[in-house]
Amino acid sequence: MGKARKSKIEFRYYKMPSGIPILALLGREWIRTYGVGIDYLHFHNCMEIGYCYSGSGILTVGEDDYQFSGNQFSVIPQNCPHTTISDPGTSSRWEYLFVDVEEILRELYPPGINDKRVKGIISKINSKGLFLDARDYPVLAGKIRNMLDIIRGRKEFYLEEAKGVLISFLAEVARKNNGDNYADTSQPAQDGKNNLLVSDALDYIGEHYMETIRIEELAGHCHISETHFRRLFSSCINMGPLEYINLVRIQNACEMLRKTDALVSDIAFRCGFSTLSTFNRNFKQVTGCSPYEWRKDPANFEQQIMKFEIHSEEGW
Repeated sequence: MGKARKSKIEFRYYKMPSGIPILALLGREWIRTYGVGIDYLHFHNCMEIGYCYSGSGILTVGEDDYQFSGNQFSVIPQNCPHTTISDPGTSSRWEYLFVDVEEILRELYPPGINDKRVKGIISKINSKGLFLDARDYPVLAGKIRNMLDIIRGRKEFYLEEAKGVLISFLAEVARKNNGDNYADTSQPAQDGKNNLLVSDALDYIGEHYMETIRIEELAGHCHISETHFRRLFSSCINMGPLEYINLVRIQNACEMLRKTDALVSDIAFRCGFSTLSTFNRNFKQVTGCSPYEWRKDPANFEQQIMKFEIHSEEGW
């Protein structure tokens, strides 16, 4: 994939189990030839931590390509474009953890308390994607394997134990990202630049979806013209920026409906909708049901949202 830089990006949405900020993909199912028929990057709504036990191929993270082999691992932030391609005719063994970083930190810092500190930690954790060798970073690698084994074993209190290791792991990642100098003086491929520009816009939307967001603001944030931004965003994501903003708002509304007893009208305003009628109309367009119906049966979201998301999948 390295020589032919891909301009398309797929959105893969992962729904975390209620109250559980970690989703593990384990076992023989993940011994496979990765990337068959895939000629585009993808990104997630959460952090992806991957550990490669064996195999070889190319891991693309943003604009960078890495030759992967056994005993290496990746830490891919939310909204960071990436993909894994096994060498032709080979299989690779990976296992994965998908993490809701904000939720795990909110268990340490309740809302309203140290909000600035939480945002600062999240910013450091999400500042770059990492691809590292376990021999060079044995502490980080050991924590990943430990979490995978804890969840695999499912002993009593396994989730609490895994969360403890995860918090320690995220602290290590934040320190590493804060201290390492990753300046790259080389000129990246143009499509790699474009993907990173769009990734910046996705991050901005994720942080400000509850506010009024104008497309000209997003373009200015990316330091390009509004016309160029609209064309670039639609080309990469296969949906317009307003459609994506709407999708993010509805996804967050679904989370609030599932996790809180807040009034639907309050949730609508918290998610950036100026009127309840606008919220109800958009909610039904995305999920196929009203907010009241969805609150009674949250499974509707997983079943229906893919009908709206253009060129996207619900995880693997």
